Amino acid sequence: MNNFWQDRRVFVTGGSGLIGGWLIEELIKQQADVVVLLRDWVPGSKLIHSNLLQKVNIVRGDLSSTQNLERILAEYEIQSVIHLAAQTIVPIANKNPLSTFESNISGTWNLLEACRHIQSIESIVVASSDKAYGDSPELPYKENMP
Repeated sequence: MNNFWQDRRVFVTGGSGLIGGWLIEELIKQQADVVVLLRDWVPGSKLIHSNLLQKVNIVRGDLSSTQNLERILAEYEIQSVIHLAAQTIVPIANKNPLSTFESNISGTWNLLEACRHIQSIESIVVASSDKAYGDSPELPYKENMP
């Protein structure tokens, strides 16, 4: 059976988050070569308490600089990017709209712009949330909703 992820160089943002930790664990099981952009040290995260750190390449930093992201992507010859980093807690986002905009919007823009300049990039996944659909009086959301 062909393993798509085996030996694939994968760059993950948001690795200290809930989904990020589980994703990284699965990528390691699939024998991917994982590079994680780590902004904050989150002791309770799966990435840290499950001993995943020893099995991945950690790059300390954030999404604020396109040039730094280009350097990282080129240095590790990244093939796939999985972007999970975001401010996901709505009350915090409401309290700190500028920092939320900088991480969620500008950070995503910077990463996509960096990817555009790196020839080794073959695939990009950008995670989102139900907030991308806006407010709806009807729940659950459906694929055909505006």
